[in-house]
Amino acid sequence: MTTMVQDKIHARARTRWLRTAAGREHGGAGRERGAAGLLLLDTAAAIGFAGALAGGVVAVPHGVAAVVPWALLAIAAGAARGCLAMAAIQVGARGAAAAKHRQRGLVVAAALHRAPDRPIGDGGFAHLAVDAVEALEGHVARFLPARRASSIAPFIVLLATACASWVATAILALTLIPFIAAMALAGGAAAEESRRQFAALARLSGRFADRIRALPVVLAFRAEDREAVAIGTAADDLARRTIRVLRVAFLSSASLEFFAALSVALVAVYCGFALLGLLPFTAPETLTLGQAFFVLALAPEFYAPMRRLAAAYHDKQAAETAADALMAMPEPVSRAPIGSTSGTLTLRDVSIRYPGSDHPAVSGLSLTIVPGETVALLGPSGSGKTSVLHLLLGLAPLTAGSITLDGEPLDTLAGRASWAGQHPLLIPGTIRENLLLAHPTATEAALHAAVEAAGLGPMLAHRARGLDAGLDAGLDTPLDARGGGLSGGERRRLSLARALLKPAPFLLLDEPTAHLDADAEAALIATIARAMTGRTTLIATHSAALAAIATRTVHLGDAA
Repeated sequence: MTTMVQDKIHARARTRWLRTAAGREHGGAGRERGAAGLLLLDTAAAIGFAGALAGGVVAVPHGVAAVVPWALLAIAAGAARGCLAMAAIQVGARGAAAAKHRQRGLVVAAALHRAPDRPIGDGGFAHLAVDAVEALEGHVARFLPARRASSIAPFIVLLATACASWVATAILALTLIPFIAAMALAGGAAAEESRRQFAALARLSGRFADRIRALPVVLAFRAEDREAVAIGTAADDLARRTIRVLRVAFLSSASLEFFAALSVALVAVYCGFALLGLLPFTAPETLTLGQAFFVLALAPEFYAPMRRLAAAYHDKQAAETAADALMAMPEPVSRAPIGSTSGTLTLRDVSIRYPGSDHPAVSGLSLTIVPGETVALLGPSGSGKTSVLHLLLGLAPLTAGSITLDGEPLDTLAGRASWAGQHPLLIPGTIRENLLLAHPTATEAALHAAVEAAGLGPMLAHRARGLDAGLDAGLDTPLDARGGGLSGGERRRLSLARALLKPAPFLLLDEPTAHLDADAEAALIATIARAMTGRTTLIATHSAALAAIATRTVHLGDAA
């Protein structure tokens, strides 16, 4: 009983979430009503088409002139149906596009601003942003308008049918009951299969995205065959579950078509026997040829809205399954706006422990940094230098202690700090695009100033003169994700230039000179010394030469 109550509560919450995701408060309700209204107009046009066919049949004995008006009405009604159906699809598609745009924005915000203790793999976020969000399209574009229209359209057809035959109306109404029951049973059977299929798709998408991201490691350890087998197994599992969903969908469609065909057949039998006077009972009405033909032409339209709803029912199930995943997505953590001034940064009894770890990365760290000061964090690998920088950026969880800026509690320095990590991350694109990640509105002068300050000027000038056939476009030099064509020192200088470009009062550097030879390290240290001017700087390093340019050196374990 408790499980049933929980399922009902979750179903209500999911329904509310889907209603919000459809954009009811962003004009989505208007688009849904508009698409449903167009479908209802299509039903009205279908009634006109049926009337035109009946009128044309009755007018045949009276000559061509009597048939022409009915033929023109049939053509107009048919053209109207085509235009209305197309317009309904377009209105629904616009609503779905708007809903997907909003949801993708939320997924990206959650990925970029997730709490450090709520990790989700990059593959998981890729699955949410692509597969889960895309599953909402059919629900918004097709199911919601079809559901609204199907609650009204059959009664419009019944009312039109009643004008010609009360008995045919009763037949249609009575056969609607098993049709609805078949829809409910089919929907329940398909729901669980749809959830399993979506879960299999999530596993495949997440694994594939994560392995593509780690492809260099996979290749380095000759694990490509094992990973290919694992991905193939996941793909086969998805294929089997998809076949099961299609099997249920086929069976449900067959059952619905059976009841629809049975209803039309009963109406046809009644009309035929009534016209021939062969009914085994006394009919409460007398049918004419025109009335009988009108009822026969209109009977299939009685089930058209329900067929449309049944065809879109899988979209509803896919959206509900996607909604479960999107509802579980962690809320994005708000970030402080970029500040123009620094302030005194104080870490008091700070501890950092990552989820799933038995031991803290940092324990009991206390540190005060005044504006304009440069502090070097020294310590062996594993002492927590990088974790301290990640904590200040909101990338590591604060499990104990406090962080304040000028005495005010601080969640993250991300809005006030520039950052250069020990493994420079580049995006496929040009050098300019990589720099503009830090400051999208930076001017050309600011770009060149950052480049010169980071010591990249000679390299870019060399490329611009065409002395290197591979890179000859200056700031517009194309790069791949690994920074192909740049040396290790040049990649670090590019990362430093990106950090300098951002107008932030704090500068955080993580092992900026690691793995460089002595000459390259000395040149980069001189660049960093110039770049620190006017900023509060925190450097994590093993290098005694780099630590020497700091105003204070702190060894983790005895910070004060």
